[in-house]
Amino acid sequence: MTSWLDCLLRPALAAFASLAILCSPATAQPRVDAPRWTASWAAAPQGLPQPPAVNGPQPAPPPSFYAQTVRERVYPTISGEQARVRFSNRFGSAPLHIAEASIALGTGGSALSPASLQPLLFGGRREITIAPGADAWSDAVPAEVRAGQAMVISFYLDERTPFGTLHRMPAGATWVAPGNMVGDATMPAAAPLDWNHIVTGLDVMSRGPVRVVVAFGDSITEGVNAFGPVLGRYPDRLAERLRDASPGAPVVSVLNAGIAGNRLLSEVVGPSGLDRFARDVLAQSGVTHAIVLLGINDIGFETFVGGPGSAGPLTRSVSAQRLIAGLQRVVDMARARGVKVLLGTLLPVKGSGYWSEQNEDIRQAVNRWVRDQHAAIVVVDFDAALRDPRDPQALNPVYDSGDHLHPGDAGNAAMAAAIPSRELLQ
Repeated sequence: MTSWLDCLLRPALAAFASLAILCSPATAQPRVDAPRWTASWAAAPQGLPQPPAVNGPQPAPPPSFYAQTVRERVYPTISGEQARVRFSNRFGSAPLHIAEASIALGTGGSALSPASLQPLLFGGRREITIAPGADAWSDAVPAEVRAGQAMVISFYLDERTPFGTLHRMPAGATWVAPGNMVGDATMPAAAPLDWNHIVTGLDVMSRGPVRVVVAFGDSITEGVNAFGPVLGRYPDRLAERLRDASPGAPVVSVLNAGIAGNRLLSEVVGPSGLDRFARDVLAQSGVTHAIVLLGINDIGFETFVGGPGSAGPLTRSVSAQRLIAGLQRVVDMARARGVKVLLGTLLPVKGSGYWSEQNEDIRQAVNRWVRDQHAAIVVVDFDAALRDPRDPQALNPVYDSGDHLHPGDAGNAAMAAAIPSRELLQ
């Protein structure tokens, strides 16, 4: 039975509830200075087994870990006082059990600063089991993260763990040692690995205007044959350049989502670009921009792998029209999420196993289309920046790593310089 008091109060309570919904944090616009998670480092993962490689010999990893500590060095591109780490079992075939994990400042090689050592917890627990196909973030932890300064992440795998989710890293970035050494400052018995395992992201808590730029591509983005140090790849050079931006400019994080051998349209090395763009780019915390440079493997694989005496092409014939349609899909996906796209022209490849007159025609057609998009998106003309003035179908020898396909150290610097920084600060 409804009382007279209920009848009087019901309209007022309804009005108050409506006002509360309008003012609730779930619907209110976030403040610019509100703390939020922002990606500071990330890697684009892939799985085993590896197919035949076209970018040189691939490391042959052992089949599994067992009762071992893995320690990985990463280089954040923006600073923060709190951090969280993403552990991935995206390509695993069995549950992944992490018995213990930690984060600390790196002091060279596999060593860390004991004073900075912090345990990583998962829902308040020191261990976690991650299902196949899933990712898991650690809890927030106080950590002195500084842009360009190495952080080391250690985790102990007490159960037999088949290699599943990994990414190739520059030499001297990953180590494995027997036993639980998560809390040890040094790892005397550590052996180097050529792969980054399981760790795919480092976020920091940030305030104020921040831009998160994801460089999306293949081995040219990943940094194959970049003869400089670990920080010599073009996304690393770009991050360094943007740290020197004018005072008051937004902070810019630059992530490297390159996979050597990756293709836009087909799955050969890692998922296809079309398949992984949403996960490796759009799912990064706070993403605002994407630099897209992908497609040369689609053109070159068939010539390189499917030439005389080979087992034949790995996929169906690739046309400029199909590549253009694929790139347009990537642009459309980014726009739907409010992410600004910087689309790169494909670099010259004459002199490499990728080159043929037919392949050059396809590359030129794709590049013409990219340049024609300047009214709608930002075009980065990597081709014009790195080609040989005397032979525009080839890399400038100054920028060539020697294989006529991948830029060397100077070429990576030239690629970073070709990107209009003003477009990343808007």
